[in-house]
Amino acid sequence: MQYLYSFLISFTLIFFSELGDKTQILVLSFSAKNKTIYLLLGVALGTILSHGLAITFGCNIGILSNTDFMLYIKIFTYCTFIFLGIIGFMQFNKKASSNQSSNSYIIKILNSFTKNCILIVAIAIAIGEIGDKTFLASLGLGLEYPFCKFSLICGSVLGMVASNSIAIFLGKWLTTKISLSTIEKFSNIIFILFGVVGILTIFIK
Repeated sequence: MQYLYSFLISFTLIFFSELGDKTQILVLSFSAKNKTIYLLLGVALGTILSHGLAITFGCNIGILSNTDFMLYIKIFTYCTFIFLGIIGFMQFNKKASSNQSSNSYIIKILNSFTKNCILIVAIAIAIGEIGDKTFLASLGLGLEYPFCKFSLICGSVLGMVASNSIAIFLGKWLTTKISLSTIEKFSNIIFILFGVVGILTIFIK
């Protein structure tokens, strides 16, 4: 049951965190020139490389038997979720403009490749995710569920694939119905709620 729960938590958190994220915009930039199946395979591979590393690192720390240390780590992790959500609200406009300028040159270079699309997308995702919100979320999940590494990675990969699938298939339609800022704000709310609930469960026990 714990494995299923950790899988669902991982899937849900990564799915909503990826909505409107810069790596999702990166995937959309590839969608005009490449087949969707190749894009999604690249997303899956890139997620395994980036989130798999974060989850593995978090799990290795989480296995430590020092209960006091783990308590502080969990509190720090959940506070980080809340912090990232708040920062997301405060810096949305700045982040949108900076992401566009910083990624434009990389996108132009990567889009010039027509072969090995899966590998190119995977590398772009792996690099783009390092230090990102979803990357830190994966690290926190590893700390929280240290014995569920495989289910966490599976949930993370499927969450990224599902989120980017929606962006590819429904991206144009969604942007006419829901603004990017609204999607980003919803993602930040999910992060804050996850952090608050996590802290409450620690002190309620």
